[in-house]
Amino acid sequence: MNIIPQIQTPQGELLDLKEHIRDIQDFPVPGVLFRDITPLLQNPAAFQYVVDRLCERYDDQSIDVVMGIEARGFLIGAPMAYQLDKPFVPLRKEGRLPYETRSLQYALEYGENVIEVHTDAVSQGQRVVITDDLLATGGTMAAGAKLVEEMGGVVAGLAVIIELPDLDGRERLSGYDVFSLMQY
Repeated sequence: MNIIPQIQTPQGELLDLKEHIRDIQDFPVPGVLFRDITPLLQNPAAFQYVVDRLCERYDDQSIDVVMGIEARGFLIGAPMAYQLDKPFVPLRKEGRLPYETRSLQYALEYGENVIEVHTDAVSQGQRVVITDDLLATGGTMAAGAKLVEEMGGVVAGLAVIIELPDLDGRERLSGYDVFSLMQY
């Protein structure tokens, strides 16, 4: 795990990534403190830095597929896939994929959900990195990893911008290579 809160822009300015994370109280349900990456996405230097660091992490690891978890994982995974010249696979909420799917129900910090992936998204033996904006309890990442493995793929890594260590997601994902840019 790397903790990289400050970066230097090409113009020489210091940029604190944590200053580009907005806290939203009681979202999506009461009692949850949501970490919003929208301000980070709105700053080209911060966004580029995040994508570049994640790509550097996986550039020499023989990755075959980049998978992004709906919805903010798409914002990280798609540019990673483009930069790494690999296919991008969306991992979506139930009922949002138009082709045959494999699905899995899992527990969230604040309820339950179902995720799906197209049945032809990952082939036997393909090495997959799964991306999302944030690691909290690890439920969504664990479900994504299980789907990849059920399709015969290999989970080569789990990559996030922010890790909330107090929620023990990393422990839930023991056995997987978890990479986060910062803890919050």
